[in-house]
Amino acid sequence: MYYERRAALKALEYLFNDDMLIFTGARQTGKTTILKHLFKLLKNKDNTVLFINLEDSDYLKLLNDSPKNLLNLIDPFNANKVAYVFIDEIQYLDNPTNFLKFLYDEYRGRIKVIVSGSSAFYIDRRFKDSLAGRKKIFYVYPLSFAEFLLFKGRGDLQSKYEKRVTIDNFSINNFLLPEKREINHLLDEYTRFGGYPGVVLEESYQNKIERIGEIANSYIKKDILESRINYIDKYYELFRIFSGQTGCLVNKHELSNILNLSVTAIDNYFYLMQKSFHVNFIKPFYRNIRKELTKMQKVYFLDQGLRNYFFKNFGNYKLRQDRGEIFENFIYRELLEKAGADNIRFWRTQTKNEVDFIVDEKYAFEVKYNINSFSYKKYKLFLAEYPNIKFSVVYHAGGIDSTYRDISCLKF
Repeated sequence: MYYERRAALKALEYLFNDDMLIFTGARQTGKTTILKHLFKLLKNKDNTVLFINLEDSDYLKLLNDSPKNLLNLIDPFNANKVAYVFIDEIQYLDNPTNFLKFLYDEYRGRIKVIVSGSSAFYIDRRFKDSLAGRKKIFYVYPLSFAEFLLFKGRGDLQSKYEKRVTIDNFSINNFLLPEKREINHLLDEYTRFGGYPGVVLEESYQNKIERIGEIANSYIKKDILESRINYIDKYYELFRIFSGQTGCLVNKHELSNILNLSVTAIDNYFYLMQKSFHVNFIKPFYRNIRKELTKMQKVYFLDQGLRNYFFKNFGNYKLRQDRGEIFENFIYRELLEKAGADNIRFWRTQTKNEVDFIVDEKYAFEVKYNINSFSYKKYKLFLAEYPNIKFSVVYHAGGIDSTYRDISCLKF
């Protein structure tokens, strides 16, 4: 059964123009499934279509020899009709940049190229030309919570969730009580096992854990080996450290000492982790206030199941001591879907005044698992410095809402 992904829906808007479409993300997030779905859509409408998987060594050799060899595979190739060519695992080509650039420049309007790459690491490092003006990139993350609801057979809740839970109203208060209970029940599973499609579709908890272990030990190892990163054990140790520092400031020099690696090596590890879509680092937000920190970033996992694997705990997050970190990471993932990675920052001063997320310089979110832990006076400085940024507290449990003139409290 095919479940519609947000990246696929967005791609439909560009399916019939000249742009090359590139789907990139972590391994096992569903890129090939999306390509095959779009392939079938076009084939059913009697278009000329071709699907190539570059894990097939014969196709790989043929296209490495010359991009023109692609023409011999399109049947029939009609110069007056667009041929849609789908290429899975484009990063295996010796020079994917030149290949795509040649096809676009020489066959624009005649060949529409739609490709996948196993991670943005390869797209960034091996795409020496930016392909500016020629491409549209779609990021395929592990499932968002809305997509997770669809995969769990709750398309009714998904449509309501996407319409009602917005940046302006980041809350489920406007759902009926039975719907709230169902959302929170499914949120428990999502925060325990994450959003890799294969994991979500496994029925037993034990199978889910085993599937996550396979992703951690097999597919992440592929990223490491193909990137030629040294000291695999230390790379995994960094994952374990991050699993215990979710939402915390990352100190490269401290990590260098702990792992006995150079800062340059730590930078390379950071690069691969982010470009392989396993973690994201968010930067501080500032407007020329000297006391604010401007160097250290905060780290979040793109999949909670992977984070829990390295943390060695798949228990119900409501009963865990790290439930605050889990809830904050969940809110980050939601904001990522709604605003995009480049628009999310955090605010923190040297005196440790802090706001968890600043979105698009318009919205500020402080995340508290329990509303009782919120202290209004800690945020007066931010409210005074940035009166035009809407400030909200997003919380999950605790006492009665406290609404202040300057903020809103949103229960999730």
